[in-house]
Amino acid sequence: MNKPYLSLVLLCILLIACKSNTVNKIEVTTLAKTTKSWNGAPLPNYSEGTPEVTILKIVIPPKTKLNWHKHPVINAGVLLKGELTVISKANDTLHLKAGEPIVELVNAWHYGENKGAEPAEIIVFYAGVEKTPITVLKTEH
Repeated sequence: MNKPYLSLVLLCILLIACKSNTVNKIEVTTLAKTTKSWNGAPLPNYSEGTPEVTILKIVIPPKTKLNWHKHPVINAGVLLKGELTVISKANDTLHLKAGEPIVELVNAWHYGENKGAEPAEIIVFYAGVEKTPITVLKTEH
């Protein structure tokens, strides 16, 4: 095949593919785009080093309170099911319902609590640096 004919065939295939996709339109919804965590604190600059992305699905049983902890890396998530309350050491409080996003606190002590009657399921994305923990638990003294 000559190049102009091949280009025309590829263009026709592309147009047919695009036209067939107009029935099922793709929707994109921005759940969060920010430079601040949920309590308004500015997110820190990224650390130097080899980037490491971690994605976790966390299921918190009903009537469960997590331990105090902090995240040394930037992270964000979306609550898939249930409800979740997040409380900072400064007593800032965030109440999440299914479908809502969270941009987490970085290097600030906080905990989450599922006060509801069903499990809370959340997907969390961590943008860290290799060999850096994503969560640090507070040790009681």
